[in-house]
Amino acid sequence: MASERANDLSAECLSMARTAKAAAARLVEVSGGAKDAWLRRSASLLREQTARILEANSLDIDAAPAFGLTDAQVDRLRLTPQRIESIAIALEEIAMLRDPIGEVIESSVRPNGLEVAKVRVPLGVVFFIYESRPNVTADAAAICVKSGNAVILRGGKEAAHSSRAIVDLLVEAARQHGIPDGAIQLVGTTDRAAVGHFLSLADYIDVAIPRGGESLIRRVSAEAKMPVIKHFAGNCHVYVDRSADRELAVRLTVNSKCQRLGVCNACESLLIHREIAQSLLPDLARALIEQGIEIRGDESTCRLVDGSKPATDEDYFTEYLGPVISVKVVESLDEAILHINHYGSHHTDAIVTADLNAARQFTKRVDSSAVMVNASTRFNDGGEFGLGAEIGISTDRFHARGPCGLKELTSYKYVVYGDGQIRT
Repeated sequence: MASERANDLSAECLSMARTAKAAAARLVEVSGGAKDAWLRRSASLLREQTARILEANSLDIDAAPAFGLTDAQVDRLRLTPQRIESIAIALEEIAMLRDPIGEVIESSVRPNGLEVAKVRVPLGVVFFIYESRPNVTADAAAICVKSGNAVILRGGKEAAHSSRAIVDLLVEAARQHGIPDGAIQLVGTTDRAAVGHFLSLADYIDVAIPRGGESLIRRVSAEAKMPVIKHFAGNCHVYVDRSADRELAVRLTVNSKCQRLGVCNACESLLIHREIAQSLLPDLARALIEQGIEIRGDESTCRLVDGSKPATDEDYFTEYLGPVISVKVVESLDEAILHINHYGSHHTDAIVTADLNAARQFTKRVDSSAVMVNASTRFNDGGEFGLGAEIGISTDRFHARGPCGLKELTSYKYVVYGDGQIRT
């Protein structure tokens, strides 16, 4: 019986992958106008069916305690009319973006008259695995289809009802606007074995994108037979340089950490130059503590900040996704950069400084997907960078790095026009 179930699951995954491959082949012929009309109709349906989506989401929220979700995770799972409106607006914003498919990246005419063009094309089929954020369901589907890719969505079981409600509406709109059947599919089973089956189907799936906890991403990286665009963790830093404006340092640090705790671009570690630590760190820490943040620091921090706790080496490696921050007093810009490159996750790191040379050194030497100067780490986001919704933030170097928007879900091919040239 177990063998029969395994065979059935394998066949189901293979069928979905084949359907997606066929849809991707037809999707390249769909006009940008048709894709944009689908996005706008999807946004309208989300608004019209808000009650239906909230009803589905309530089932997920009710089940959350059984899955052991933290308060931050429940917040990421929860939908409200305002959040559904934000999802709809995101779809409309993607519709307004330029269609990348067919864009001529560069071109030249050879001495023999051949016209050589480098043209943007879709990746093909995307297998997207993500955890309990139902808004990601709409974002991922929108950005994949807009960039000409079919997508197989495998959301977390915690958001199963919400994701299904959203996908049903997207598929309904797709049928109204000529988007091929199978271009958007949601994996119905919560069986973890399904992920392994999909990851073996390199003949049908062109890229896997995991978005969630580090264990999920490591599993996908280890098992996938196709390329993987990865985002391991968001251990982000704010470094307050010795020339930093006091008010700016407090405001940016508090926003980076507290604007939303359970997200990958929230600050998890604060570094501050020793020359200003004694005068600034107590006030900065107080502003964080007033927001409910626990301070874990080195010896200098514990001496300067009442109520702080000693930090371990592991604390400096940790992505808390909650109300804790690690703090260290550093001797120099060099020490701050070395600390970030050693303990960080190459996601987002910021410097607060009035010294242009320090800013330049920081941006050159910090090895992260986004480096911010006098700006909150929370801005490392596809929408904030003008990319529209993103499918994730890659901490890899290949094939994409940073927020993965429309262009990051494309490749290219060379198209050559001649008038009878032959090679001699």
